[in-house]
Amino acid sequence: MSNEDQMNIDERRKYLRIKQKQYAGADRATKGRLLDEMEVVTELDRKTLIRLMHGDLVRTPRSRERDKTYGPEVDMALRIIYESADCICAERLTPNLVWWADHLAAHGELHLTPTLRAQLAQISVPTVERHLSHIRRDLPRLPRPQPKPGRRALQHIPMLRLPWDIEQPGHFEVDLVHHCGPTASGEYAYTLQMIDVATGWSERRAVLGRSFLVMEDAFRCILARLPFPVHEIHPDNGSEFLNHHLLRFWGEIVQGVTLSRSRPFHKNDNPRVEQKNYTLVRAYLGYVRFDSVVQVMALNALYDKLWLYYNLFQPVMHLVEKEIIHADGQPARVRRRHDQAASPFDRLCQTNAILPEHRAQLDALRHSINPRRLREAIYDTIEEILTLPGATPGVSENVHQTLARHHKGGDDLPSLTFNRTQIRD
Repeated sequence: MSNEDQMNIDERRKYLRIKQKQYAGADRATKGRLLDEMEVVTELDRKTLIRLMHGDLVRTPRSRERDKTYGPEVDMALRIIYESADCICAERLTPNLVWWADHLAAHGELHLTPTLRAQLAQISVPTVERHLSHIRRDLPRLPRPQPKPGRRALQHIPMLRLPWDIEQPGHFEVDLVHHCGPTASGEYAYTLQMIDVATGWSERRAVLGRSFLVMEDAFRCILARLPFPVHEIHPDNGSEFLNHHLLRFWGEIVQGVTLSRSRPFHKNDNPRVEQKNYTLVRAYLGYVRFDSVVQVMALNALYDKLWLYYNLFQPVMHLVEKEIIHADGQPARVRRRHDQAASPFDRLCQTNAILPEHRAQLDALRHSINPRRLREAIYDTIEEILTLPGATPGVSENVHQTLARHHKGGDDLPSLTFNRTQIRD
């Protein structure tokens, strides 16, 4: 029986009060059958049930509080892990506490004893949430900018919504995030973002403008860095994605890729990338205008760091079950259940989509990175980006300087290339 199906204390007492009325006037054989039933339903032992049947079933408050199970060592470990994981929720953090503790201990950020490791392995999600509620009060979180509250080429591209239960990696939702600031006039930067449905793997690339030149370069850069093949690209109906040049790119230059699109004015057809447009782009950069070559180059240096942080370290939760609940006189509602949180890289390793040599290369890379220092480097890069000058009015920016073939990312990050077999030179 899962935790969600088990009775809590109040539900168990309510059930026993109903059975107590039947138990009081029953004969010996009937009492035995009632006790058998109550053992199955409540999972209490028989002696406890007999004692409760002869009591008033009213819960009395404790005369004293229980002693603490987890001491200051657990609090300190949770504080370090919580900060290093960018303050994610307890549901995502708890299943990965032991892994995070081992990794941070290997980098000298945490002193991990066998006792502490055992406590981190057995601590529950509600207990972690209770501890985090105290940690959040005095944890100085680094500030993020506050965000503000039928063409001819489309006729043969199917409109659909990618299923939520896809198990094969390589089906990507794609979108552009505009960095135009308060006005959409002139040329400015965009973030091209791709999110894999099965694993949550995310890719980002900043471009200056939406011409085919920069869009093709961004897709080539992403495809070369992906450690697994792309099977489907699912953008919205924007002309930057669906034009004759990019259709030729996906059909002739890139092999084995299916192209689909969402319905016009239906953002829920791309729910994953729409969500990540906020959490992985807007939450870091806000709605500031970026329109210069130097800003775009700095954005790509930031995205190189985010690529490591989110794909190798940040656990994500995936939907595993949907249940439609109908109640009398009430509108139907959907109950969703999610699986245990795991990083996109760990989810990818559970499939056969990644080659063993690529898996070993990424695994070695993850072990060599201190995620706490990487997170600090991400915020340092953001502060630097916000100080960079924008484009000078009346002076054209050279977009060729933003292309991957002319500029490499941050010097402190490795240049990774994996999936070149799909791209024809």
